[in-house]
Amino acid sequence: MKVFTPDAVAKAAGNKYLGVLVAAKYARELNALPLERSPYGAVKLTTLALEALTSEDHKLQYRLVRTKPTSGA
Repeated sequence: MKVFTPDAVAKAAGNKYLGVLVAAKYARELNALPLERSPYGAVKLTTLALEALTSEDHKLQYRLVRTKPTSGA
């Protein structure tokens, strides 16, 4: 079992909270792929997403997009 420390996630994403959010979003994208085309086997998708985020070759790239605040009417 691979362990991802908060420091490793924070180093990759700027802070640990953003890193977990990015990895979770990526895991959801991986989960949307058809199972018969999945090359991942028994690896958990959250583990795969965290590996992609914290890898040395930066397999996972992301960008932050600011949205307009909605009015609470």
